[in-house]
Amino acid sequence: MNRQPVVMIVDDEKNTRDGLSRALRHEYEVITAEDGATAIELLGEQAVDLVISDVRMPGMDGLELVERVLTAPHAPACILITAYGNVETAVEAMKRGAYEILTKPLNLEHLELTVRRALHARNVEIENRQLRAQLTDKFGLEKIIGQSPPMQTVFETIRQVAPAQATVLIQGDSGTGKEMVAQALHHLSSRARGPFIAVHCAALSENLLESELFGHEKGAFTGASDRRRGRFEMADGGTLFLDEISEISPAVQVKLLRVLEERCFERVGGQQTVKVDIRLLAATNRNLKEDVAAGRFREDLFFRLDVVTIVIPPLRERPSDIGLLCRHFIEEFSKRNNKNITTIDPAALEILETYTWPGNVRELRNVIEKMVVLSHGSQLSVGDIPAAIRNAALDKPAAPDTWEHPITLNEAEKKLILQALKTWNGNRSQAARQLGISRRTLQRKLREYFGETAPHDVPQSAESGE
Repeated sequence: MNRQPVVMIVDDEKNTRDGLSRALRHEYEVITAEDGATAIELLGEQAVDLVISDVRMPGMDGLELVERVLTAPHAPACILITAYGNVETAVEAMKRGAYEILTKPLNLEHLELTVRRALHARNVEIENRQLRAQLTDKFGLEKIIGQSPPMQTVFETIRQVAPAQATVLIQGDSGTGKEMVAQALHHLSSRARGPFIAVHCAALSENLLESELFGHEKGAFTGASDRRRGRFEMADGGTLFLDEISEISPAVQVKLLRVLEERCFERVGGQQTVKVDIRLLAATNRNLKEDVAAGRFREDLFFRLDVVTIVIPPLRERPSDIGLLCRHFIEEFSKRNNKNITTIDPAALEILETYTWPGNVRELRNVIEKMVVLSHGSQLSVGDIPAAIRNAALDKPAAPDTWEHPITLNEAEKKLILQALKTWNGNRSQAARQLGISRRTLQRKLREYFGETAPHDVPQSAESGE
């Protein structure tokens, strides 16, 4: 059974409170308050769906009450009533967030219609908010894949920090997903409706970066034919993400420090001060403390940036996440390339988990894309792994060109098979994985080189090349 909506009537005149209560209580649960202070107290004790308040009251007036009521997490809709209707009051009421302002004497039919509309609008807003929250949960963290303890720590920090307004410094090696963390912080924050503007500082020269960040006036420099808004202005009301912030010049560092301290700046070539409301997120793959010690980065700016730090672990420190990432990328690139690949061979996954991934998640993503595009089966196999990755992961023996004397292709293949068997103590499955071939192919090669009685371990005569 649906809960009956609760309507609060706030008026310093008892007759008005009683009259409105009689008009509405057949359809709604009605509570009353004689002034704004009492209304605020009652709102702290009971959930209310709609507040109907007089504008002129002793103490807190209706406009102030609306402003305070609408700051609550589950704020009710608000309707104001007044005996002194004028355009200025109506405009101010709407600016404060009131749904409607009605003039006394009230037409009760019009009041009831307005109440129904206000409650409907509030319900729609609540549904939209819930939907946005679901989408935020999905898209805020969905792109960051990981279940390892280090990544769970990252997720928890993101959830904790996102609702705040504090500057966040995101640290991590190249390819770990720093921008995705920044996007998650934005989408999980109260600024999610605002813009998310990213600037990759390392890609721009000092002059270009200054203009890109702060904008410029017409004629500020050669080629500045028009006034141009910078990224700070574009991010007003939202989030500005500065990637590779360690690469900005000392001159730009000074300007950035001022923006963080005062939230204002001037465009290049301009004198007008521009004020902005932004949240700054910054990222770097370097140790900024070391840069400060070396004199490459301003200490005062570092302290401004380092309010909260999120460190993203490199992929080599969370190999248990590689399987999740592989499955995600296989699905992504199979759809994109019209492939029917659904899984990866456990042996292939074991090799990928052994590799150190200096390029981190970005490198893994590129490798899986290549494997999917070039694969012919429904499952990625060891043979699909690029040779450089496979060899590095398995620490493959030296290539034939490093051997002491020239040998034939067959001799080289035979020698590699023997070395692989020796490495894995005769385990043919492991040897086949190292060589990037199937066990069946290895069996065939062994029969070809050593006959039907080829042993599991390396025969002395064969090992010596006899």
